[in-house]
Amino acid sequence: MTKKRRQKFTSHKSTKQKSISQKFKSQRQKNNLSLLYFALCPMLFIASAAMLTVIQAPINFSPLAWVAMVPFIIACSPKARPWYLLLVSPIISFFYWLGNLYWIAPITIIGWLAMCLYLCVLWPVLALCLRYCRIKKVPLFLVAAVLIVGVERMQGLFLGGFFWRFLGHSQYENITLIQIADIFGANGVSFLVAIVNGLIAELIIAAIGKKIFKPSQFIKTAVVVAAVVASIFYGRWRLSQEAECVRPGPTAASLQSNVPQFVKRSFESGDMLFEDLMVQSRAAAEAGAELIVWPETMVQAYLNADIWPYLESPEEDITFDKKLKEHAKDTAYILVGAYGAEIEQIKGEPYIARYNSAFLYRPDGEQAPENYDKIHLVPFSEALPFRRSIPLIYNFLMKFTPYNYDYSLDYGSKYTVFNMTGDPNGQITDYKFSVMICYEGTIPYIAREFALDESGKKQIDWIINISNDGWFVRFKDDKVIPSTELPQHAAICAFRAVENRLAVLRSVNTGISCLIDSYGRIRDGYSAGTLPDKALERTGMPGWFLDTIPIDSRTSFFSKYGEWLGFFCEGCVFLVIILWLVERFIRFIISVS
Repeated sequence: MTKKRRQKFTSHKSTKQKSISQKFKSQRQKNNLSLLYFALCPMLFIASAAMLTVIQAPINFSPLAWVAMVPFIIACSPKARPWYLLLVSPIISFFYWLGNLYWIAPITIIGWLAMCLYLCVLWPVLALCLRYCRIKKVPLFLVAAVLIVGVERMQGLFLGGFFWRFLGHSQYENITLIQIADIFGANGVSFLVAIVNGLIAELIIAAIGKKIFKPSQFIKTAVVVAAVVASIFYGRWRLSQEAECVRPGPTAASLQSNVPQFVKRSFESGDMLFEDLMVQSRAAAEAGAELIVWPETMVQAYLNADIWPYLESPEEDITFDKKLKEHAKDTAYILVGAYGAEIEQIKGEPYIARYNSAFLYRPDGEQAPENYDKIHLVPFSEALPFRRSIPLIYNFLMKFTPYNYDYSLDYGSKYTVFNMTGDPNGQITDYKFSVMICYEGTIPYIAREFALDESGKKQIDWIINISNDGWFVRFKDDKVIPSTELPQHAAICAFRAVENRLAVLRSVNTGISCLIDSYGRIRDGYSAGTLPDKALERTGMPGWFLDTIPIDSRTSFFSKYGEWLGFFCEGCVFLVIILWLVERFIRFIISVS
Protein backbone atom coordinates (compact mmCIF):
# COMPACT_ATOMS: atom_id res chain seq x y z
CA MET A 1 0.00 0.00 0.00
CA THR A 2 1.45 3.38 -1.00
CA LYS A 3 1.89 6.12 1.53
CA LYS A 4 -0.82 8.21 -0.12
CA ARG A 5 -3.37 5.35 -0.07
CA ARG A 6 -2.43 4.54 3.53
CA GLN A 7 -3.08 8.16 4.60
CA LYS A 8 -6.41 8.14 2.73
CA PHE A 9 -7.47 4.86 4.38
CA THR A 10 -6.43 6.13 7.82
CA SER A 11 -8.30 9.39 7.25
CA HIS A 12 -11.46 7.53 6.10
CA LYS A 13 -11.28 5.20 9.10
CA SER A 14 -10.84 8.16 11.47
CA THR A 15 -13.77 9.99 9.87
CA LYS A 16 -15.98 6.90 10.15
CA GLN A 17 -15.03 6.38 13.79
CA LYS A 18 -15.70 10.06 14.49
CA SER A 19 -19.11 9.78 12.80
CA ILE A 20 -20.01 6.72 14.86
CA SER A 21 -18.82 8.47 17.99
CA GLN A 22 -20.91 11.58 17.22
CA LYS A 23 -23.93 9.43 16.43
CA PHE A 24 -23.52 7.55 19.70
CA LYS A 25 -23.07 10.83 21.57
CA SER A 26 -26.15 12.31 19.91
CA GLN A 27 -28.20 9.22 20.77
CA ARG A 28 -26.96 9.36 24.36
CA GLN A 29 -27.98 13.03 24.59
CA LYS A 30 -31.42 12.14 23.26
CA ASN A 31 -31.73 9.38 25.79
CA ASN A 32 -30.66 11.73 28.55
CA LEU A 33 -33.22 14.31 27.40
CA SER A 34 -35.89 11.62 27.30
CA LEU A 35 -35.03 10.54 30.84
CA LEU A 36 -35.06 14.18 31.92
CA TYR A 37 -38.48 14.69 30.33
CA PHE A 38 -39.83 11.51 31.94
CA ALA A 39 -38.74 12.91 35.29
CA LEU A 40 -39.89 16.51 34.70
CA CYS A 41 -43.27 15.82 33.09
CA PRO A 42 -45.02 14.65 36.29
CA MET A 43 -43.46 17.55 38.20
CA LEU A 44 -44.82 20.03 35.68
CA PHE A 45 -48.33 18.58 35.95
CA ILE A 46 -48.07 18.62 39.75
CA ALA A 47 -46.95 22.27 39.68
CA SER A 48 -50.03 23.22 37.66
CA ALA A 49 -52.28 21.18 39.95
CA ALA A 50 -50.85 22.92 43.02
CA MET A 51 -51.35 26.40 41.55
CA LEU A 52 -54.86 25.57 40.33
CA THR A 53 -55.67 24.55 43.89
CA VAL A 54 -54.57 27.75 45.63
CA ILE A 55 -55.99 30.25 43.12
CA GLN A 56 -59.60 29.51 44.10
CA ALA A 57 -61.51 30.64 47.18
CA PRO A 58 -60.93 30.60 50.08
CA ILE A 59 -57.12 30.74 49.56
CA ASN A 60 -57.53 33.31 46.76
CA PHE A 61 -53.95 33.43 45.40
CA SER A 62 -55.62 34.61 42.19
CA PRO A 63 -52.54 36.22 40.55
CA LEU A 64 -51.09 32.70 40.17
CA ALA A 65 -53.95 31.89 37.81
CA TRP A 66 -52.13 33.84 35.08
CA VAL A 67 -49.28 31.31 35.15
CA ALA A 68 -50.98 28.23 36.63
CA MET A 69 -51.28 26.41 33.30
CA VAL A 70 -47.79 27.28 32.03
CA PRO A 71 -46.12 24.10 33.42
CA PHE A 72 -48.98 22.00 32.01
CA ILE A 73 -48.59 23.52 28.54
CA ILE A 74 -44.81 23.07 28.56
CA ALA A 75 -45.23 19.42 29.62
CA CYS A 76 -47.29 18.75 26.48
CA SER A 77 -44.19 18.79 24.28
CA PRO A 78 -44.25 17.53 20.67
CA LYS A 79 -41.47 15.16 21.75
CA ALA A 80 -43.64 13.68 24.50
CA ARG A 81 -44.89 10.16 23.97
CA PRO A 82 -48.72 10.13 23.77
CA TRP A 83 -48.90 7.04 25.96
CA TYR A 84 -46.88 8.80 28.64
CA LEU A 85 -49.23 11.80 28.67
CA LEU A 86 -52.15 9.38 28.81
CA LEU A 87 -50.58 7.67 31.80
CA VAL A 88 -49.31 10.60 33.85
CA SER A 89 -51.89 13.36 33.39
CA PRO A 90 -55.04 11.46 34.50
CA ILE A 91 -53.33 10.11 37.63
CA ILE A 92 -52.30 13.57 38.78
CA SER A 93 -55.64 15.02 37.70
CA PHE A 94 -57.54 12.36 39.64
CA PHE A 95 -55.75 13.23 42.89
CA TYR A 96 -56.15 16.94 42.14
CA TRP A 97 -59.92 16.53 41.91
CA LEU A 98 -60.10 14.12 44.84
CA GLY A 99 -58.40 16.71 47.04
CA ASN A 100 -60.36 19.69 45.84
CA LEU A 101 -63.76 18.00 45.87
CA TYR A 102 -63.24 16.31 49.24
CA TRP A 103 -66.48 17.89 50.48
CA ILE A 104 -68.54 15.59 48.23
CA ALA A 105 -67.21 12.42 49.89
CA PRO A 106 -69.28 12.63 53.12
CA ILE A 107 -72.45 12.83 51.01
CA THR A 108 -71.78 10.09 48.49
CA ILE A 109 -68.55 8.16 48.02
CA ILE A 110 -69.64 6.75 44.66
CA GLY A 111 -70.70 10.18 43.41
CA TRP A 112 -67.39 11.68 44.53
CA LEU A 113 -65.36 8.97 42.80
CA ALA A 114 -67.51 9.02 39.66
CA MET A 115 -67.19 12.78 39.34
CA CYS A 116 -63.42 12.72 39.90
CA LEU A 117 -62.96 9.86 37.43
CA TYR A 118 -64.80 11.76 34.73
CA LEU A 119 -63.02 15.05 35.40
CA CYS A 120 -59.59 13.41 35.42
CA VAL A 121 -60.20 12.16 31.86
CA LEU A 122 -60.32 15.76 30.65
CA TRP A 123 -56.65 16.38 31.48
CA PRO A 124 -55.28 13.83 28.98
CA VAL A 125 -57.76 15.19 26.42
CA LEU A 126 -56.29 18.66 26.94
CA ALA A 127 -52.71 17.34 27.01
CA LEU A 128 -52.98 15.38 23.75
CA CYS A 129 -54.76 18.24 21.99
CA LEU A 130 -52.07 20.70 23.10
CA ARG A 131 -49.34 18.33 21.93
CA TYR A 132 -51.03 17.89 18.53
CA CYS A 133 -51.41 21.65 18.01
CA ARG A 134 -47.80 22.26 19.02
CA ILE A 135 -46.68 19.71 16.42
CA LYS A 136 -48.74 21.60 13.83
CA LYS A 137 -47.11 24.85 15.03
CA VAL A 138 -50.43 26.60 15.67
CA PRO A 139 -49.87 29.78 17.76
CA LEU A 140 -49.71 28.44 21.29
CA PHE A 141 -51.27 31.43 23.06
CA LEU A 142 -54.46 31.02 21.02
CA VAL A 143 -54.47 27.23 21.14
CA ALA A 144 -54.09 27.18 24.92
CA ALA A 145 -57.04 29.53 25.42
CA VAL A 146 -59.38 27.70 23.05
CA LEU A 147 -58.53 24.25 24.37
CA ILE A 148 -58.59 25.17 28.07
CA VAL A 149 -61.99 26.86 27.76
CA GLY A 150 -63.26 23.99 25.60
CA VAL A 151 -62.23 21.40 28.18
CA GLU A 152 -63.79 23.48 30.97
CA ARG A 153 -67.03 23.49 29.02
CA MET A 154 -66.77 19.70 28.65
CA GLN A 155 -67.22 19.49 32.42
CA GLY A 156 -70.86 20.08 31.57
CA LEU A 157 -71.25 16.79 29.71
CA PHE A 158 -71.35 14.38 32.66
CA LEU A 159 -74.44 13.84 34.85
CA GLY A 160 -75.87 17.24 34.02
CA GLY A 161 -72.56 19.05 34.29
CA PHE A 162 -70.16 20.32 36.91
CA PHE A 163 -69.38 23.99 36.34
CA TRP A 164 -66.84 24.36 39.13
CA ARG A 165 -63.24 25.55 39.52
CA PHE A 166 -62.97 27.26 36.15
CA LEU A 167 -59.77 29.22 35.59
CA GLY A 168 -61.88 32.39 35.38
CA HIS A 169 -63.64 31.74 38.69
CA SER A 170 -60.40 32.58 40.48
CA GLN A 171 -60.81 36.20 39.36
CA TYR A 172 -64.16 36.84 41.08
CA GLU A 173 -62.60 39.60 43.24
CA ASN A 174 -61.14 41.33 40.16
CA ILE A 175 -64.34 43.31 39.56
CA THR A 176 -63.03 45.35 36.62
CA LEU A 177 -61.85 42.32 34.69
CA ILE A 178 -64.92 40.11 35.14
CA GLN A 179 -67.24 42.62 33.48
CA ILE A 180 -66.53 40.93 30.13
CA ALA A 181 -68.69 38.08 31.43
CA ASP A 182 -71.79 39.97 30.27
CA ILE A 183 -70.59 39.20 26.71
CA PHE A 184 -68.60 35.99 26.99
CA GLY A 185 -69.76 34.51 30.29
CA ALA A 186 -67.35 33.06 32.83
CA ASN A 187 -65.75 31.30 29.84
CA GLY A 188 -64.54 34.67 28.62
CA VAL A 189 -62.62 35.36 31.81
CA SER A 190 -61.08 31.88 31.60
CA PHE A 191 -60.16 32.59 27.96
CA LEU A 192 -58.40 35.83 28.89
CA VAL A 193 -56.42 34.21 31.69
CA ALA A 194 -55.60 31.24 29.46
CA ILE A 195 -54.18 33.31 26.58
CA VAL A 196 -51.77 34.91 29.03
CA ASN A 197 -50.75 31.43 30.23
CA GLY A 198 -50.32 30.35 26.63
CA LEU A 199 -48.21 33.38 25.73
CA ILE A 200 -45.90 32.95 28.73
CA ALA A 201 -45.45 29.26 27.90
CA GLU A 202 -44.75 30.14 24.27
CA LEU A 203 -42.14 32.74 25.23
CA ILE A 204 -40.41 30.28 27.59
CA ILE A 205 -40.28 27.65 24.84
CA ALA A 206 -38.97 30.24 22.38
CA ALA A 207 -36.30 31.35 24.84
CA ILE A 208 -35.12 27.76 25.28
CA GLY A 209 -34.89 27.44 21.51
CA LYS A 210 -33.18 30.85 21.25
CA LYS A 211 -36.06 32.25 19.17
CA ILE A 212 -37.34 34.77 21.68
CA PHE A 213 -36.47 37.83 19.59
CA LYS A 214 -38.30 36.79 16.43
CA PRO A 215 -40.84 39.39 15.18
CA SER A 216 -43.67 36.87 15.56
CA GLN A 217 -43.10 36.77 19.34
CA PHE A 218 -43.53 40.54 19.59
CA ILE A 219 -46.73 40.37 17.52
CA LYS A 220 -48.21 37.63 19.75
CA THR A 221 -47.29 39.59 22.86
CA ALA A 222 -48.90 42.72 21.47
CA VAL A 223 -52.13 40.84 20.68
CA VAL A 224 -52.40 39.38 24.20
CA VAL A 225 -51.55 42.68 25.89
CA ALA A 226 -54.18 44.41 23.73
CA ALA A 227 -56.80 41.83 24.78
CA VAL A 228 -56.06 42.34 28.48
CA VAL A 229 -56.02 46.15 28.15
CA ALA A 230 -59.27 46.10 26.16
CA SER A 231 -60.91 43.98 28.87
CA ILE A 232 -59.80 46.44 31.54
CA PHE A 233 -61.13 49.42 29.60
CA TYR A 234 -64.41 47.61 28.94
CA GLY A 235 -64.74 46.83 32.64
CA ARG A 236 -64.13 50.42 33.66
CA TRP A 237 -66.66 51.64 31.10
CA ARG A 238 -69.28 49.23 32.45
CA LEU A 239 -68.56 50.27 36.02
CA SER A 240 -68.96 53.94 35.07
CA GLN A 241 -72.55 53.24 33.96
CA GLU A 242 -73.72 52.28 37.44
CA ALA A 243 -75.29 55.63 38.34
CA GLU A 244 -77.48 55.75 35.24
CA CYS A 245 -78.32 52.04 34.89
CA VAL A 246 -78.80 50.84 38.47
CA ARG A 247 -81.61 51.95 40.79
CA PRO A 248 -82.51 50.88 44.32
CA GLY A 249 -85.17 48.20 44.62
CA PRO A 250 -87.00 46.84 47.65
CA THR A 251 -85.44 46.06 51.00
CA ALA A 252 -84.88 42.34 51.35
CA ALA A 253 -83.77 40.17 54.23
CA SER A 254 -81.81 36.94 53.92
CA LEU A 255 -82.06 34.42 56.73
CA GLN A 256 -79.26 31.98 57.50
CA SER A 257 -79.73 28.87 59.61
CA ASN A 258 -76.92 26.72 60.96
CA VAL A 259 -78.37 23.23 61.00
CA PRO A 260 -76.23 20.08 60.68
CA GLN A 261 -77.37 17.92 57.83
CA PHE A 262 -77.80 14.88 60.08
CA VAL A 263 -80.31 16.90 62.16
CA LYS A 264 -82.21 18.09 59.12
CA ARG A 265 -82.17 14.63 57.57
CA SER A 266 -83.69 13.02 60.67
CA PHE A 267 -87.00 14.89 60.06
CA GLU A 268 -87.47 14.98 63.85
CA SER A 269 -86.69 18.66 64.38
CA GLY A 270 -89.00 20.31 61.85
CA ASP A 271 -90.82 22.38 64.50
CA MET A 272 -87.58 23.61 66.05
CA LEU A 273 -86.06 24.59 62.69
CA PHE A 274 -89.24 26.39 61.71
CA GLU A 275 -89.53 28.35 64.95
CA ASP A 276 -85.86 29.36 64.93
CA LEU A 277 -86.25 30.82 61.45
CA MET A 278 -89.54 32.42 62.40
CA VAL A 279 -87.75 34.37 65.16
CA GLN A 280 -85.23 35.69 62.63
CA SER A 281 -87.98 36.40 60.12
CA ARG A 282 -89.96 38.50 62.59
CA ALA A 283 -86.83 40.48 63.46
CA ALA A 284 -86.20 41.14 59.77
CA ALA A 285 -89.82 42.25 59.31
CA GLU A 286 -89.51 44.70 62.23
CA ALA A 287 -86.38 46.11 60.55
CA GLY A 288 -88.47 46.98 57.50
CA ALA A 289 -87.96 44.10 55.09
CA GLU A 290 -90.35 44.02 52.14
CA LEU A 291 -89.11 40.57 51.11
CA ILE A 292 -87.81 37.90 53.50
CA VAL A 293 -86.00 34.84 52.15
CA TRP A 294 -85.58 31.50 53.95
CA PRO A 295 -82.98 28.87 52.93
CA GLU A 296 -83.57 25.75 50.86
CA THR A 297 -85.99 23.09 52.27
CA MET A 298 -85.81 24.51 55.80
CA VAL A 299 -89.59 24.22 56.01
CA GLN A 300 -89.89 20.47 56.29
CA ALA A 301 -93.40 20.15 54.92
CA TYR A 302 -95.40 19.85 51.71
CA LEU A 303 -96.92 23.28 51.10
CA ASN A 304 -99.07 22.34 48.08
CA ALA A 305 -102.62 22.28 49.48
CA ASP A 306 -103.88 19.97 46.74
CA ILE A 307 -101.51 17.21 47.87
CA TRP A 308 -102.64 17.13 51.49
CA PRO A 309 -105.58 14.71 50.93
CA TYR A 310 -103.05 12.12 49.70
CA LEU A 311 -100.83 12.34 52.78
CA GLU A 312 -101.31 10.05 55.76
CA SER A 313 -100.95 12.84 58.33
CA PRO A 314 -100.83 16.33 56.79
CA GLU A 315 -101.48 18.15 60.07
CA GLU A 316 -97.93 19.52 60.39
CA ASP A 317 -97.89 20.59 56.72
CA ILE A 318 -101.16 22.47 57.19
CA THR A 319 -99.89 24.08 60.41
CA PHE A 320 -96.69 25.38 58.78
CA ASP A 321 -98.68 26.79 55.86
CA LYS A 322 -101.08 28.55 58.23
CA LYS A 323 -98.27 30.06 60.30
CA LEU A 324 -96.51 31.36 57.19
CA LYS A 325 -99.72 32.97 55.95
CA GLU A 326 -100.27 34.64 59.32
CA HIS A 327 -96.65 35.82 59.40
CA ALA A 328 -96.78 37.27 55.88
CA LYS A 329 -100.16 39.01 56.31
CA ASP A 330 -99.68 42.79 56.49
CA THR A 331 -95.95 42.16 56.97
CA ALA A 332 -93.87 41.27 53.89
CA TYR A 333 -93.41 38.80 51.07
CA ILE A 334 -91.98 35.58 52.49
CA LEU A 335 -90.10 33.20 50.20
CA VAL A 336 -89.42 29.78 51.72
CA GLY A 337 -87.70 26.60 50.61
CA ALA A 338 -89.88 23.52 51.23
CA TYR A 339 -91.05 20.26 49.67
CA GLY A 340 -93.30 20.39 46.66
CA ALA A 341 -95.50 17.68 45.17
CA GLU A 342 -98.21 17.04 42.61
CA ILE A 343 -100.30 14.11 41.47
CA GLU A 344 -99.42 12.55 38.12
CA GLN A 345 -100.85 9.58 36.29
CA ILE A 346 -98.41 6.81 35.31
CA LYS A 347 -99.93 3.84 33.50
CA GLY A 348 -103.34 4.78 34.83
CA GLU A 349 -102.16 4.85 38.45
CA PRO A 350 -101.79 8.00 40.60
CA TYR A 351 -98.19 8.91 41.32
CA ILE A 352 -96.98 11.61 43.73
CA ALA A 353 -94.19 13.57 42.05
CA ARG A 354 -91.92 15.10 44.69
CA TYR A 355 -89.89 18.27 44.21
CA ASN A 356 -87.39 20.57 45.87
CA SER A 357 -89.42 23.76 45.75
CA ALA A 358 -89.72 27.45 46.60
CA PHE A 359 -93.02 29.01 47.72
CA LEU A 360 -93.97 32.67 48.03
CA TYR A 361 -96.35 34.02 50.68
CA ARG A 362 -97.87 37.45 50.04
CA PRO A 363 -98.76 40.32 52.39
CA ASP A 364 -102.44 39.64 51.71
CA GLY A 365 -102.02 36.47 53.77
CA GLU A 366 -102.18 34.03 50.87
CA GLN A 367 -99.72 31.76 49.15
CA ALA A 368 -98.89 32.83 45.60
CA PRO A 369 -100.49 30.52 43.00
CA GLU A 370 -97.13 29.78 41.39
CA ASN A 371 -94.19 28.01 42.97
CA TYR A 372 -90.81 26.93 41.61
CA ASP A 373 -89.75 23.29 41.39
CA LYS A 374 -86.03 22.74 41.06
CA ILE A 375 -85.13 21.90 37.45
CA HIS A 376 -81.53 20.75 37.78
CA LEU A 377 -81.23 18.09 40.47
CA VAL A 378 -77.84 17.11 41.88
CA PRO A 379 -76.92 13.52 40.87
CA PHE A 380 -76.66 11.07 43.78
CA SER A 381 -77.72 13.58 46.45
CA GLU A 382 -81.14 14.50 45.00
CA ALA A 383 -81.70 11.99 42.23
CA LEU A 384 -80.22 8.72 41.10
CA PRO A 385 -80.06 7.67 37.45
CA PHE A 386 -82.02 4.65 36.14
CA ARG A 387 -84.83 5.10 38.67
CA ARG A 388 -87.52 4.08 36.20
CA SER A 389 -85.52 2.72 33.28
CA ILE A 390 -83.30 0.12 35.01
CA PRO A 391 -84.50 -0.51 38.60
CA LEU A 392 -81.82 -3.16 39.21
CA ILE A 393 -78.99 -0.64 38.74
CA TYR A 394 -80.95 2.00 40.63
CA ASN A 395 -81.32 -0.28 43.67
CA PHE A 396 -77.60 -1.07 43.54
CA LEU A 397 -76.66 2.62 43.47
CA MET A 398 -78.95 3.27 46.44
CA LYS A 399 -76.43 1.40 48.61
CA PHE A 400 -73.89 4.19 48.08
CA THR A 401 -76.14 7.15 48.95
CA PRO A 402 -76.55 8.96 52.28
CA TYR A 403 -80.14 7.71 52.61
CA ASN A 404 -81.69 4.37 53.54
CA TYR A 405 -84.90 4.98 51.60
CA ASP A 406 -85.99 5.98 48.11
CA TYR A 407 -85.21 9.68 48.26
CA SER A 408 -85.04 10.53 44.53
CA LEU A 409 -86.88 13.69 43.60
CA ASP A 410 -88.56 14.60 40.33
CA TYR A 411 -87.33 17.28 37.95
CA GLY A 412 -89.20 20.55 37.63
CA SER A 413 -89.82 21.99 34.19
CA LYS A 414 -91.09 25.56 34.53
CA TYR A 415 -88.93 28.67 34.88
CA THR A 416 -91.18 30.45 37.35
CA VAL A 417 -91.32 34.23 37.66
CA PHE A 418 -92.61 35.53 41.01
CA ASN A 419 -94.36 38.90 41.34
CA MET A 420 -94.28 41.59 44.00
CA THR A 421 -97.15 43.93 43.15
CA GLY A 422 -97.69 45.80 46.42
CA ASP A 423 -96.63 46.02 50.06
CA PRO A 424 -98.39 46.28 53.39
CA ASN A 425 -97.69 50.00 53.66
CA GLY A 426 -99.78 50.70 50.58
CA GLN A 427 -96.88 51.69 48.37
CA ILE A 428 -97.25 50.57 44.77
CA THR A 429 -94.49 48.27 43.62
CA ASP A 430 -94.05 46.13 40.56
CA TYR A 431 -91.10 43.81 40.89
CA LYS A 432 -90.39 40.41 39.40
CA PHE A 433 -87.81 37.85 40.48
CA SER A 434 -86.92 34.18 40.11
CA VAL A 435 -85.27 31.53 42.26
CA MET A 436 -82.32 29.21 41.69
CA ILE A 437 -82.10 26.40 44.22
CA CYS A 438 -78.70 25.34 45.52
CA TYR A 439 -76.35 24.10 42.79
CA GLU A 440 -78.47 25.74 40.05
CA GLY A 441 -76.63 28.96 40.86
CA THR A 442 -73.46 27.49 39.34
CA ILE A 443 -75.07 26.58 36.01
CA PRO A 444 -74.94 29.38 33.42
CA TYR A 445 -78.00 28.42 31.40
CA ILE A 446 -80.36 28.33 34.42
CA ALA A 447 -79.96 32.02 35.30
CA ARG A 448 -80.03 32.93 31.61
CA GLU A 449 -83.36 31.14 31.08
CA PHE A 450 -84.85 33.17 33.91
CA ALA A 451 -83.42 36.50 32.72
CA LEU A 452 -85.31 37.02 29.46
CA ASP A 453 -88.83 36.39 28.23
CA GLU A 454 -89.68 34.75 24.90
CA SER A 455 -89.28 38.04 23.05
CA GLY A 456 -85.76 38.53 24.40
CA LYS A 457 -86.66 41.27 26.88
CA LYS A 458 -85.52 41.30 30.48
CA GLN A 459 -88.34 39.83 32.55
CA ILE A 460 -87.00 39.87 36.13
CA ASP A 461 -85.34 42.45 38.36
CA TRP A 462 -83.14 40.15 40.46
CA ILE A 463 -82.58 36.49 41.19
CA ILE A 464 -82.55 34.59 44.47
CA ASN A 465 -80.34 31.63 45.31
CA ILE A 466 -81.58 29.53 48.23
CA SER A 467 -79.30 26.71 49.26
CA ASN A 468 -78.53 24.13 51.92
CA ASP A 469 -74.76 24.01 52.21
CA GLY A 470 -75.06 22.17 55.51
CA TRP A 471 -73.93 19.14 53.52
CA PHE A 472 -70.50 20.69 53.25
CA VAL A 473 -69.59 21.55 56.85
CA ARG A 474 -68.54 19.36 59.76
CA PHE A 475 -69.71 19.78 63.32
CA LYS A 476 -67.14 18.79 65.92
CA ASP A 477 -67.35 19.57 69.66
CA ASP A 478 -69.96 22.28 69.01
CA LYS A 479 -67.65 23.88 66.47
CA VAL A 480 -68.45 24.24 62.79
CA ILE A 481 -65.69 23.43 60.33
CA PRO A 482 -66.66 24.86 56.91
CA SER A 483 -65.34 23.37 53.69
CA THR A 484 -64.01 25.19 50.64
CA GLU A 485 -67.35 24.58 48.93
CA LEU A 486 -69.01 27.49 50.74
CA PRO A 487 -66.91 30.42 49.44
CA GLN A 488 -66.48 28.79 46.02
CA HIS A 489 -70.26 28.47 45.66
CA ALA A 490 -70.67 32.18 46.43
CA ALA A 491 -67.83 33.15 44.06
CA ILE A 492 -69.39 31.28 41.14
CA CYS A 493 -72.75 32.97 41.76
CA ALA A 494 -70.99 36.31 41.23
CA PHE A 495 -70.56 35.37 37.56
CA ARG A 496 -74.29 34.69 37.18
CA ALA A 497 -74.86 38.26 38.38
CA VAL A 498 -72.49 39.82 35.82
CA GLU A 499 -73.56 37.56 32.95
CA ASN A 500 -77.18 38.65 33.20
CA ARG A 501 -76.84 42.02 34.96
CA LEU A 502 -79.01 40.73 37.79
CA ALA A 503 -78.33 41.08 41.50
CA VAL A 504 -78.24 37.73 43.33
CA LEU A 505 -79.57 37.44 46.87
CA ARG A 506 -78.36 34.28 48.62
CA SER A 507 -80.00 32.62 51.63
CA VAL A 508 -77.98 29.58 52.69
CA ASN A 509 -78.09 27.12 55.57
CA THR A 510 -74.61 27.31 57.24
CA GLY A 511 -73.63 30.11 54.80
CA ILE A 512 -72.62 32.06 52.83
CA SER A 513 -75.74 34.27 52.75
CA CYS A 514 -75.01 37.52 50.96
CA LEU A 515 -76.09 40.06 48.37
CA ILE A 516 -74.18 40.13 45.07
CA ASP A 517 -74.84 43.16 42.90
CA SER A 518 -75.08 43.16 39.11
CA TYR A 519 -71.34 43.91 38.84
CA GLY A 520 -70.45 40.71 40.70
CA ARG A 521 -69.45 42.46 43.93
CA ILE A 522 -70.12 40.26 46.96
CA ARG A 523 -71.26 43.01 49.27
CA ASP A 524 -69.97 43.43 52.79
CA GLY A 525 -72.11 45.21 55.34
CA TYR A 526 -75.88 45.75 55.46
CA SER A 527 -78.47 48.14 56.89
CA ALA A 528 -79.56 45.79 59.70
CA GLY A 529 -78.86 42.24 60.83
CA THR A 530 -76.82 39.92 63.02
CA LEU A 531 -74.36 38.25 60.63
CA PRO A 532 -70.69 39.34 60.35
CA ASP A 533 -70.03 42.48 58.36
CA LYS A 534 -67.72 40.69 55.90
CA ALA A 535 -69.74 38.41 53.68
CA LEU A 536 -67.18 35.64 53.25
CA GLU A 537 -66.92 35.27 57.04
CA ARG A 538 -70.58 34.23 57.33
CA THR A 539 -69.92 30.51 57.59
CA GLY A 540 -71.19 28.07 60.19
CA MET A 541 -73.50 30.44 62.09
CA PRO A 542 -77.15 31.49 62.21
CA GLY A 543 -78.26 35.05 61.59
CA TRP A 544 -79.82 37.42 59.11
CA PHE A 545 -79.16 40.65 57.27
CA LEU A 546 -81.22 43.33 55.56
CA ASP A 547 -80.19 45.31 52.50
CA THR A 548 -81.59 47.09 49.46
CA ILE A 549 -81.58 45.09 46.24
CA PRO A 550 -80.07 47.02 43.30
CA ILE A 551 -81.95 46.70 40.01
CA ASP A 552 -80.00 46.92 36.75
CA SER A 553 -81.94 47.99 33.65
CA ARG A 554 -79.46 46.59 31.11
CA THR A 555 -80.02 43.46 29.05
CA SER A 556 -76.74 41.67 28.46
CA PHE A 557 -75.35 40.09 25.32
CA PHE A 558 -74.81 36.88 27.27
CA SER A 559 -78.47 36.72 28.33
CA LYS A 560 -79.45 36.81 24.65
CA TYR A 561 -76.84 34.49 23.17
CA GLY A 562 -75.59 32.35 26.05
CA GLU A 563 -72.35 30.35 26.19
CA TRP A 564 -71.43 30.89 22.56
CA LEU A 565 -67.71 31.16 23.33
CA GLY A 566 -67.72 28.04 25.51
CA PHE A 567 -69.56 25.98 22.89
CA PHE A 568 -67.25 27.22 20.12
CA CYS A 569 -64.16 26.22 22.12
CA GLU A 570 -65.73 22.88 23.02
CA GLY A 571 -66.37 22.26 19.32
CA CYS A 572 -62.73 23.05 18.57
CA VAL A 573 -61.61 20.43 21.10
CA PHE A 574 -63.74 17.79 19.38
CA LEU A 575 -62.38 18.93 16.00
CA VAL A 576 -58.77 18.52 17.17
CA ILE A 577 -59.58 15.06 18.54
CA ILE A 578 -61.14 14.05 15.21
CA LEU A 579 -58.19 15.40 13.20
CA TRP A 580 -55.73 13.56 15.45
CA LEU A 581 -57.63 10.27 15.16
CA VAL A 582 -58.01 10.59 11.37
CA GLU A 583 -54.31 11.33 10.98
CA ARG A 584 -53.33 8.31 13.06
CA PHE A 585 -55.75 6.10 11.13
CA ILE A 586 -54.27 7.22 7.80
CA ARG A 587 -50.75 6.49 9.09
CA PHE A 588 -51.88 3.05 10.19
CA ILE A 589 -53.38 2.29 6.74
CA ILE A 590 -50.17 3.42 5.03
CA SER A 591 -48.00 1.34 7.34
CA VAL A 592 -49.91 -1.91 6.68
CA SER A 593 -50.34 -1.39 2.94
